[in-house]
Amino acid sequence: MSTPPEPGQRTEPGSLQQRLRGDLTSAMKSRDELRTATLRLTLTAVKEVEVAGDTARALDDAEVLRVLAREVKKRREAAEAFAAAGRSEAAERERAEGEVLAAYLPQELGDDELTAIIDRVLGELGLSGPRAIGPAMKAVQTAVDGRATGGRVAALVKARLANT
Repeated sequence: MSTPPEPGQRTEPGSLQQRLRGDLTSAMKSRDELRTATLRLTLTAVKEVEVAGDTARALDDAEVLRVLAREVKKRREAAEAFAAAGRSEAAERERAEGEVLAAYLPQELGDDELTAIIDRVLGELGLSGPRAIGPAMKAVQTAVDGRATGGRVAALVKARLANT
């Protein structure tokens, strides 16, 4: 099986999708039911995004990463719901699927790295005070480029803006 790209590694358009397909083939050959089912569902989600709208289009790697992140989030939320309902087997399955997909996502930023990015962006734009949350979030999310969850980013941005 191929390995996910290193964080920040540039790839050619469609190469992440090709890697997902290649990994699906490998999983099928090795009879890895969990990886096979997870990758099939994910490639289906990618295909749905490609054909959504007026015209079909090919997704670049950034768009495929957004689909992967959405799928990981779905798995995490489903696992929490199953666990709360006492369905531990289903929760474990969702967690395992989430781990398979998370391997393709860039490594999450640590709190120190994320705080440094937030401070840099706020300083560059000269933003301060609670009213700047909208423009600050937009700029920080662009700088973070999917390497941190929106909730984490929002909490740290709000805390930084509240102290200014």
